[in-house]
Amino acid sequence: MQFTEQFDVVVVGAGHAGCEAAMAAARLGLKTALYTLNVDLIAQMSCNPAIGGIAKGHLVREVDALGGIMGEITDAVGIQFRLLNTSRGPAVWSPRAQCDKQGYRLKMREVLESQPNLKIKQAEVADLIIEESLAVGRSSLANDQGPTIEELTTNDRIIRGIRLRDGRTVGAEAVIITTGTFLNGLIHCGEQQYPAGRSGEPAAVLLGESLKQLGLRGCRLKTGTPPRLDGRSIDWSKFQLQPGDADPTPFSFRTKRVAHHDSQVPCYIAWTTPETQRIIRENVHRSPMYSGQIHSVGPRYCPSIEDKIVKFPDKITHQLFLEPEGLNTHEIYVNGMSTSLPVEVQLEILKSIPGLESAEMLRPGYAIEYDSIDPTELDRTLETKKISRLFLAGQINGTSGYEEAACQGLMAGINAALKVKREPPLILDRTEGYTAILIDDLISKGTNEPYRMFTSRAEFRLHLRIENADRRLTPHGRRIGLLSDSAWTDYLAKQQRMESLKQLLERARLTPAMIEKITHAHVGTDAPVRPAEQSAEASILNADLASAAGQTCAQLLKRPEVTIENLVLILRDLSPELFSEEQATLSSSLRNELKSVETEIKYEGYLLQQDRAIQRLKKAEQRAIPEWFDYAAVSGLSREMQETLVKIRPRTLAHASRIPGVTPAAVSLVNVFIEIQGKRRELAATL
Repeated sequence: MQFTEQFDVVVVGAGHAGCEAAMAAARLGLKTALYTLNVDLIAQMSCNPAIGGIAKGHLVREVDALGGIMGEITDAVGIQFRLLNTSRGPAVWSPRAQCDKQGYRLKMREVLESQPNLKIKQAEVADLIIEESLAVGRSSLANDQGPTIEELTTNDRIIRGIRLRDGRTVGAEAVIITTGTFLNGLIHCGEQQYPAGRSGEPAAVLLGESLKQLGLRGCRLKTGTPPRLDGRSIDWSKFQLQPGDADPTPFSFRTKRVAHHDSQVPCYIAWTTPETQRIIRENVHRSPMYSGQIHSVGPRYCPSIEDKIVKFPDKITHQLFLEPEGLNTHEIYVNGMSTSLPVEVQLEILKSIPGLESAEMLRPGYAIEYDSIDPTELDRTLETKKISRLFLAGQINGTSGYEEAACQGLMAGINAALKVKREPPLILDRTEGYTAILIDDLISKGTNEPYRMFTSRAEFRLHLRIENADRRLTPHGRRIGLLSDSAWTDYLAKQQRMESLKQLLERARLTPAMIEKITHAHVGTDAPVRPAEQSAEASILNADLASAAGQTCAQLLKRPEVTIENLVLILRDLSPELFSEEQATLSSSLRNELKSVETEIKYEGYLLQQDRAIQRLKKAEQRAIPEWFDYAAVSGLSREMQETLVKIRPRTLAHASRIPGVTPAAVSLVNVFIEIQGKRRELAATL
């Protein structure tokens, strides 16, 4: 077939998944095209202009550690930074940044346009060009980049390119679909409904119908967004101020200092009232979610305001956050008030909130339904099982959120590029990152509601902290070629500094003079004192540390009332090269390195315990289930269990054990029959 243009990798959709996928493929040296309906809306923040949050910040850190770009873009355009959950343990600390909505979009486009091997195209993709395996086999004889023998034997079909609405055809060795909420999108606002990908933009109807015809199982999901207000019409004196951190923690390991370090803007906290509750109760029948107009499932952990009132009737007030959408606009995002109620009801709700009585609504909230693909149709590489070299990433796989989309886009871009280059894929396991947990959950369990990441989804979350994401994943990024020489050099230097510091703490023994300095010194820092550290600092001033004489600094640091900040003054004496002479306070980068070493020492026992559990899990992951394994031939396995296992086709026994409904007894049966069926195949081969 003759194509208008030819690329190695084509990415469809320029949201957060598409941008990461396109950058990864281009950085790995492949000729890449990124297709979008509107080049002016690349990386548009359709909902809240914020990156990170609980667990989501972990994902962004992992994207950055592998060589992705979301973290660096956020550091460049973030207008407020906060490190969340610092009153709890380090496993759940997570960064969050309010971003300049327009600035994020423009910065992302600037980065994409400056990337060699990457072309940005504005066009509507209407169809996918697929070849059956017999045709593929014939055509590949004359094509050096044709499919492998494995592809010919395991896939009936292979993707060859895309067809645009204007009739042009574009050839590709791999295609990544990242269409977000655009597939047959339908917006709801009260009784009104109309097709759209998001407000003011057309839905991708043709591509949505094309995907349905491929035989991939799909489902219909729903999400929503709150109204936006004119900040000039708000009485800000009625709200509680929520400032950013004095010394922000960057998202990217390669960022030394965020761009708006000294010009952050505050957010504000508001509360609904009993009057708000009354208005919503009287009008809830007009919400499409409750009138029967919407049949699909919305995000459980980001409920609409009407959902909150109905499902939590005893709660009189609900918290809202008023968040700026940028430095050069007065538009305010009302976080916590996602709704699809009619516009006039939304206005009533706003007027019932003290401080918003005169607020002008710039854009109403709405709900949107869209098509997604059942993620159990995917392999761990995010390639579809039925169609070779077709990858899916982002909300099309049933997830919710920019960060969940970005990590999928990065992994899809990496693996599509590696497939075209005929190199082994990059497959992470659950012990290496939240990215792997997200993918494993999706392909093992599927989802019937928009999937959101939480730290509670991780079995070993003490190992998966924000500050060690680079140690976990940067070697992978370097090995496949996503990280530059300078970034790798900086990474190695950081690891060396931290190892030297740890050895110093384990070697240096406390003298009475050092204990005196620890007890009475107060360490200055640009960063706000975290609640846990504030109480620790108060208690250490009164603690009897005389018994610590002769112990190592590491032994002292294991005491719950002692933090690494308490040891900074003696560390300055023991290792002055760690600190700048003129640096009276700790920078965020040095502070984060010190906290990382503290965590490794303070939680050493727990980490060793988790290490043993990780080794057991990896041992189970090594027991592979062959492609040829016949579940129907396993006596004692129920028909329901057989159907589930055939649908998912788990790769390992550990993978099978994580599939909902698959019992330990079933996994044991499969383990036994792997040997039985293997011996039968060997015997048959000799006859």
